[in-house]
Amino acid sequence: MKHLFDKTSFSCSKLVTTSYSTSFSIGTKLINKSIRQHIYSIYGFVRYADEIVDTFHGFDKKVLLERFKKDTYLAIEEGISLNPILNSFQFTVNKYKIDLDVIKAFLHSMEMDLSKESHDLKSYKEYIYGSAEVVGLMCLRVFVEGNFTNYEKLKPSALKLGSAFQKVNFLRDLNHDNVQLGRTYFPELEYESFNLCTKHRIEDDIEKDFRDAYIGIMQLPVTAKLGVYVAYMYYYNLFKKIQSTTPERIMNERVRIPDSKKIYLLTKSYFKYSLSMA
Repeated sequence: MKHLFDKTSFSCSKLVTTSYSTSFSIGTKLINKSIRQHIYSIYGFVRYADEIVDTFHGFDKKVLLERFKKDTYLAIEEGISLNPILNSFQFTVNKYKIDLDVIKAFLHSMEMDLSKESHDLKSYKEYIYGSAEVVGLMCLRVFVEGNFTNYEKLKPSALKLGSAFQKVNFLRDLNHDNVQLGRTYFPELEYESFNLCTKHRIEDDIEKDFRDAYIGIMQLPVTAKLGVYVAYMYYYNLFKKIQSTTPERIMNERVRIPDSKKIYLLTKSYFKYSLSMA
């Protein structure tokens, strides 16, 4: 009956995904059913770790994260966990031979959130790699379904896509990260002196990440391409909205894409994708 337990575990990861992220859920639903559950399992794992460091105020986050980390490695080693999120994640890790190094890098970045309030260029790059770029690599392992040649070819673009998404999140959440969590991610950025010049410099860097990521998206297997493309279009449009928003507004409110606009982007992306495949 392990099959039933695994199926239930994947359902839990799907529930986490749909509960926490509308945009990611939309993109994932457009990924082929044969691999979709594995993307849910990756998101569920990443989300739970992020929740520990971002929202479990009043609890010993360090102890909780350390326990989560040990349980993760034990689940992967034993091929099972009574935590359904970790059970579905270990299934995906073992099936697609996701490197332990990228999982360690991700958990290390989560640990950085417990102690580091600001970043220099070195720690910023380290954090981006662990918190976002490696998540792109985990998903890429699933997308290419074990094809090592395709994985190596698309790896640079997967890194850039994760980087672009994370940097957009940093800009969008500038106020929340600084005021609520006491964190500033962009290197040597003084929150109080965030201005148009600084904003443009950050945006130029993000724009380049998006350009480099797009090249790889267009080379993804057909089972994954549409879903990733829709997620890309959502984040790129969010980025464009941020570009047209003043630094003052960004420091005082969270820029959002309305649900109606998300549906429009989904439809537009689908037809654009369909035409490119014709």
